[in-house]
Amino acid sequence: MKVAFFHIEPKPGQIEANRRLYERLIQTSAMLGARWILTPELGVSGYYFADLIGTLWIKPQPDEWMNRIKLESRRLGLVVFLSHPERDKKTDKLHNTLFAFHQGRISGRHRKIEVHPGAEEAWSSPGDSLKPVAIDGTRIGMLICADTWDTHHGLELQKKAAKLLVVSAAWGHKYPPLEHWKTLSLSTGLPVWICNRTGQERNVDWSQAESMVLVKGQPVLRYSGKPALLVFDWDFERIAPNSVEFTIIPVDGRKT
Repeated sequence: MKVAFFHIEPKPGQIEANRRLYERLIQTSAMLGARWILTPELGVSGYYFADLIGTLWIKPQPDEWMNRIKLESRRLGLVVFLSHPERDKKTDKLHNTLFAFHQGRISGRHRKIEVHPGAEEAWSSPGDSLKPVAIDGTRIGMLICADTWDTHHGLELQKKAAKLLVVSAAWGHKYPPLEHWKTLSLSTGLPVWICNRTGQERNVDWSQAESMVLVKGQPVLRYSGKPALLVFDWDFERIAPNSVEFTIIPVDGRKT
């Protein structure tokens, strides 16, 4: 099965431009034969969006655009792990959430637990639960960026019978995450897919941030650099990639 990661440079606060990029990348991924897609943390909004455009635009999900993505993923036969802020209908709290689209519906969601204490994530309330989502017969654990700093969230998902961990990240290179991700994979015994981002916003540099696939604690596929669509083949029976490196499709923000 082909998998695609969106290793992109979001435009902070430019929701419509980022959404158009996602739509193009989803189409391109499907044309390349990908069946599963993983996106980076806050790729629709950029990381430092709140003081640029506020939070009133964040709605309970799925909103109109997310519903379009649901329908498109169903039409194309895709599983899409999509990071997008959401507003809780009951509490009105805002969350940094990773959604799993499967067969035209939201099959699962994970709200980031380890919310950064700084002002850049002050808009987001931490989630309080971990539950694998069943997709095509495989139980998938979802995590977001700092949720992987320690292993306890991954271990809880492993105890709940997750067979694969997918991680949506916006983790720069100032505090290198590799050892954390290696420990996560090794301690859980699970493969870990991480879709990171690139570029720079304010004082955070993601230009060397890595997207990667880890098996048995070792990174077997790695990429950092310019915006790109990363494609690889995954074997669910072997629980390992069939690819020896990512296929790299450059992304310039306007076309693919």
